[in-house]
Amino acid sequence: MPKYIVSSSPHISTTFTTRKMMLDVIIALIPATIASVLLYGFYPLCMMILCVGTCVFSEWLFNVIGKRFQSVGDLSAVVTGMILSLNLPPVVPFYVPIVGGFFAIVIVKMLFGGIGKNFANPAITARIFLLLCWTGVMTSFVSPITLDNGANLFSFFGHAVDIDISAITSATPMAGVKSSIANGSNPAAGLNALDMFLGRIGGSAGEVSTLAILIGGVYLLVRRVIDWRIPALYIGSVVVFTAIFFANTGYVGEYIWTYLLGGGLMFGAFFMATDYATSPKSCLAVVIYGVGLGFLTVIFRKFGTMNEGVSFAILLMNILTPLLDKIMPRVFGAPKKLNVAKLVKSKNKEALEGGKND
Repeated sequence: MPKYIVSSSPHISTTFTTRKMMLDVIIALIPATIASVLLYGFYPLCMMILCVGTCVFSEWLFNVIGKRFQSVGDLSAVVTGMILSLNLPPVVPFYVPIVGGFFAIVIVKMLFGGIGKNFANPAITARIFLLLCWTGVMTSFVSPITLDNGANLFSFFGHAVDIDISAITSATPMAGVKSSIANGSNPAAGLNALDMFLGRIGGSAGEVSTLAILIGGVYLLVRRVIDWRIPALYIGSVVVFTAIFFANTGYVGEYIWTYLLGGGLMFGAFFMATDYATSPKSCLAVVIYGVGLGFLTVIFRKFGTMNEGVSFAILLMNILTPLLDKIMPRVFGAPKKLNVAKLVKSKNKEALEGGKND
């Protein structure tokens, strides 16, 4: 009997590397980045450069000090920096993206072993950390320049640094919806669906333009970088639970479309909830994960003290992901379950046809 010499695994290779996947995510984030510049000027772009630079430098320095393999080439630090900066208000002090980038990379990612071993999405965790440290800064939003607020945000620095942020603070749609929950009024009063879809509203730099986010999200789906079930289940469950919790208000439709177009739901669904390291693997676990995201988001938005709940929902479900993977693991190499009834019927049919031929 011949003996075969088998090399060590893996035996099947692919050109789809981590670097290429991260490059696809970077490309998908470009529409939201362009939208932030068109809506708020170049200051958000400056903050993105600062945030990305901090993330890349922090990862490089951590690897140098720890004498580890240099991993900055996989571009994951660039992606983290871009996502974090797009989650920040359009105008923030320069130290905010620096502290946030360091926290995301060193504390959340590298101390837990690097890419693929982090317990939660680094950008989401860093955003919540910054929110707890500088609540006032992280909840101060400016109106888009297209609304003629008088702020010269097209300059790289100039007035964008010197302006009094409180003087041009703009209420976000989620703040208005929160007030409507308290007084029972129409949550869509004073809001325009087209403005919210295009991004002509107050909010974080990269999460306001639903159009730009959808362009990037569709690109990721076409490239098969993300699992389509997660954003579909997340967004769909938000619709369902919103309809349930606000069924007796008389404004179900208004709550649904303001919840969909306002806040960070779309950005979180496509760019943060789909993180490979912090999302479950098996089909049933993915369903529970997506529905859980939608449920927690609606709970936080309706009952929480904060206007938004996407970041907290994603963080909590990230923490639960290891448990979901443990109790509902995806067994590699296991054959699909056979439909016994269908198999018996097929065999009987073959036997009958064989008898007829005889």
